[in-house]
Amino acid sequence: MQKYNEKTKFFVPDNVPLEEAIKRTTHMAIMAHHDDIEIAAYDGILKCFKNPEQWFFGVVVTNGSGSSRGGKYKNYTDAEMAQVRILEQQKAAVIGEYGLQGFINATSAETKDKDNQEVVLEMYKMLMDAQPKVLYTHNLADKHDTHIGVVTKVIKALHMMPKELRPKAVYGCEVWRDLDWLNDDEKVAFNVSGNPHLANALIEIFDSQIDGAKRYDLATAGRRYANATYAVAHAVDAADSVIYGMDLTPLIEDDNLDVAQFISDAIDRFKKDVQNKITRMF
Repeated sequence: MQKYNEKTKFFVPDNVPLEEAIKRTTHMAIMAHHDDIEIAAYDGILKCFKNPEQWFFGVVVTNGSGSSRGGKYKNYTDAEMAQVRILEQQKAAVIGEYGLQGFINATSAETKDKDNQEVVLEMYKMLMDAQPKVLYTHNLADKHDTHIGVVTKVIKALHMMPKELRPKAVYGCEVWRDLDWLNDDEKVAFNVSGNPHLANALIEIFDSQIDGAKRYDLATAGRRYANATYAVAHAVDAADSVIYGMDLTPLIEDDNLDVAQFISDAIDRFKKDVQNKITRMF
């Protein structure tokens, strides 16, 4: 196994040795904040839940000290919030029966710093130890700067890996900006129907972010229902809950692709599609 920074921590819900836990990984998520995993990468959690052949490894990059707080938590210090957020994430890992939960515990400033290599190296070490088949992270059009800091560092870390050890698929998923705007043929639609009790529990466990702060529980379920219902105009629903992803795999198949141009091209294709529809009818 790799040697990790002292502040990087791991939690193994079923108490197997850490090396065994990380090596069994099939699906992995690297996300900025505590609860981003459960919002964006629920597809991976669901695919591994009660499946002895597949194991989910969730990684939270930031330390949680800057989290929003209200209600019972409004007077909590940054240090107290960081501890609460870790505990909530560990509870989610138990509920979702993750194979492993990791915490890099970087600051938001470190995560957003394009010259920071320490965070990239921690991601790289985890990826090398886990060697997941599927990786979920943030999408490149997310409006949260820290989320963009994470996805760009994830791509850098993946580029450090030998190509034969890289994931077979990398997806950028929805948190702070959905992907409804992507052209339909470019969306990766994850059908996460069924098990609504699990989906809800994984969000509701983050009480510190819901009580007096943000209704992530309602917003997350609502987005998934809306994605499913508004997916196709002239057909009955094929699913009742859908998460959209952006396929980032080309960026690790060809290291020479420009990341900014990659997302700009997708936006331009959407723009052209809108223009063409209007031009045909006006």
